[in-house]
Amino acid sequence: MLCSNQLSYITVTVAGVERIARSVQPRTSTVYAPRQGREGYVSDPFLVKKTLAVEELAIGIMDAVVVGAGLVGAAAALALGDAGLEVTVIEAAAPPPASDGWDSRIYAISPGSRELLHSIGAWQQLDAARIEPVLGMEVHGDRPGARIDFDALASGVPALAYITEGGALARALWRQLEASDHVKLRVGSRPQSLTIDASAATLQLDDGSVLRAPLIIGADGAESWVREAAGIDVRTRGYAQRAVVANFRTSLGHRGIARQWFRPDGVLALLPLPDGQVSMVWSAEEAHAETLTAMDAATLAQAVGAASAGSVGELEVVTPAAAFPLRLRVAASFVRPRLALVGDAAHNLHPLAGQGVNLGFRDVRTLAATLSARGPERDVGVLPLLRRYERSRREDVAAMVAATDGLQRLFSSRLPGIAALRNAGLSLADRVPGLKSLLAQQAAA
Repeated sequence: MLCSNQLSYITVTVAGVERIARSVQPRTSTVYAPRQGREGYVSDPFLVKKTLAVEELAIGIMDAVVVGAGLVGAAAALALGDAGLEVTVIEAAAPPPASDGWDSRIYAISPGSRELLHSIGAWQQLDAARIEPVLGMEVHGDRPGARIDFDALASGVPALAYITEGGALARALWRQLEASDHVKLRVGSRPQSLTIDASAATLQLDDGSVLRAPLIIGADGAESWVREAAGIDVRTRGYAQRAVVANFRTSLGHRGIARQWFRPDGVLALLPLPDGQVSMVWSAEEAHAETLTAMDAATLAQAVGAASAGSVGELEVVTPAAAFPLRLRVAASFVRPRLALVGDAAHNLHPLAGQGVNLGFRDVRTLAATLSARGPERDVGVLPLLRRYERSRREDVAAMVAATDGLQRLFSSRLPGIAALRNAGLSLADRVPGLKSLLAQQAAA
């Protein structure tokens, strides 16, 4: 039995609000919370008085707070919940409802990420008729004949990736969050201040409530509030480019092949969608991006058809063009005592490799595995444990940053001789089967 100096004595008046433990009925109860181990209280419409000479609101004990319920944040909360942790998720709003058309934001989900999403119950909820496996890939240089081809069968995988709508995946993950016995959603709140001490991290929300837990996970995107509040520096490189996205019907179909062209005016990719449609991502310089987004549907279809050498036949716009800025951001550290960053909060890459969200899902897999394997250490927020997560992720992130940023620099260069060198390298890589298989397997992780 714990002695009095090991306990925080809390008197809770419950007004019909569900506790994290899912077992509270409207009543007044006394709750004892150990000061060591699973310490942390979340504020809500309760009146709490503690012997710590502090008055705050609380509804129970949690292991972690995830800030941000986008694709990576939601996956992190579910993976940690499946590992037995009690998690609270803060998100400003639920995903928007489904529309009749196709999303303009499309993701190439790697086989490894698909496995994660299946393990947390989200992948099974997706409509299989709106998912397209990538069976092959063509990458073209900016000179005739320079190309490298990938084939799923030759690479030993059933598919190189699975093309999925971002909105559909977000809604599937949200439904899993709502159904989880280990996750509590707080919708409509935003963090206002962050304090970290030896035993826990404390978040003050804009509604006046307070959350206290051993671990805060920043999954709040490239402009991460958590990262800034923790004082973590970030290395940034602007590309002076925008990614222009749109979806098209094709007259010839795509045969399950993703196609990419490194062009003088940017990097153009056509990703296969169901029913012979394709999703375009054209990473273009600012001026060209503005030109593309200003085009009417017919002119845009003609421009993309010409840039893609008619590889999928005539095009018809299905989803109008939209654009978003591109830049490289990498956090100087992925962890602090009682804090970890995942996804775009830790690293935000150029989309030419289509690996941004997959890199975030690999963060989730590694963090969940690290916390699950902590052994007798009950505290999930201690720095030595979080350092294991960071060390496990640094090499993968650094390699992907080097690849995407290096390719962007290489194919953007106008220096004499560089064009011949880069195109020769692309063709040479195509003739080395072992290298191609290695690249394909890395992308499938």
